[in-house]
Amino acid sequence: MKLVKRNWLIMLAFVLLLSACSSGAISTTTDKNKKEEKEEPTTSDSASDEPIKIGALLPSTGVYASLGENVKNGMELYFEEIGWEVAGKKIEIVHEDTEADPQVSLRKLRKLIEQDKIDILTGPISTAVAYAIRDEVEKNKLPFLVSHAGGNDLTRSKRSDYIWRSSFSSYQIGHSMGQWAYDNIGEKIYLTAADYAFGHEATAAFKDAYTAAGGEIVEEVFAPLGNNDYSSYLAKMNRDDIDGIYAFFAGTDAIRFVQQYEQYGLKGKIPLIGSGWLTAEDTRPQQGTAPEGIIASIFWDYSLDTPENKKFVEAYEAKFNARPSIESAEGYDAAAIMAKAIEALNGDVSDPDKLVEEISKVELNSPRGPIKFDQETHQIIQNLYIVETYLDGDKTENKVIDTVPEVVDPGK
Repeated sequence: MKLVKRNWLIMLAFVLLLSACSSGAISTTTDKNKKEEKEEPTTSDSASDEPIKIGALLPSTGVYASLGENVKNGMELYFEEIGWEVAGKKIEIVHEDTEADPQVSLRKLRKLIEQDKIDILTGPISTAVAYAIRDEVEKNKLPFLVSHAGGNDLTRSKRSDYIWRSSFSSYQIGHSMGQWAYDNIGEKIYLTAADYAFGHEATAAFKDAYTAAGGEIVEEVFAPLGNNDYSSYLAKMNRDDIDGIYAFFAGTDAIRFVQQYEQYGLKGKIPLIGSGWLTAEDTRPQQGTAPEGIIASIFWDYSLDTPENKKFVEAYEAKFNARPSIESAEGYDAAAIMAKAIEALNGDVSDPDKLVEEISKVELNSPRGPIKFDQETHQIIQNLYIVETYLDGDKTENKVIDTVPEVVDPGK
């Protein structure tokens, strides 16, 4: 009996041992399978689910807030038209407010790079911001399509393999009017502008072109940025020995300068010419009838009579219930350029060098006309339009009276 019991115990122990071994083997196999599943590389299908992220460094607060909003509106309109998808990849805009502050913008850029993992950068409005983030862009090999800031050095001394500009340069704005002013306004011009980098750059370019044509700059005066009272400046300009005044003012400065130009009796006496921001869509309604007769140069105007611009204007007004501005057109074109480059790469934006190469190749018939890039300077080549403001009932409108074709920045 004891022997039977002992044999039975041995058999039971043997069965339990086999069960434990079997259980352990099953557990090990299951864990291995789980581990293999976890370590399996990402498939192309799951990779395609990742959106392409566009970082938009644009102000939404401060003095340039409306400009930043308009650039962003233009981009959103274009991407909405193509269903927010290019080459099967979803497009996502990650916006950060620059506050028009270079140091804030640098911090926001690092967040976009490190946390948001953006693929492309666009913006900003302020040239000072663009200069501040330039080295960080270069260090990270981040494709950067400048969609507004016009400082000349972005495509000159601060040029980078990864920076291309689809907006304009200060040179293009000023230089385009020089020869035209000599031919159509006269041989002596008084020059005035806001006292900051953009004002100095644009007027210097005008001066170079105007004097090269044979004209004379009688005098130059620069008013503080954000000035309220231009009476002392206008008093100096109210003279009989000049054929016209060239002015560079934008935003509230343009509103006040143009209004006071009329109030102090210069309207109708001395022709006023300048940059397109004097009579832009977002300033002219606040100037009353004062802008009538002003002639300016700009790379886009609401009145451009082309199929591309009519389509853009109609779509923008339908979406935002407002007229597009210069900045709206800039945003729309920037989005189109980025989309064309992404499409050329079949949605694979993993190589920044290939992405900027495809950006550089883009040529478009855009709302502003034909555009393409100068391969040496990375600056857009575009038409500049001479526009005249006229009275339409109790309000003013612009009309294109001449075109300066394919204006190229010299890059130096």
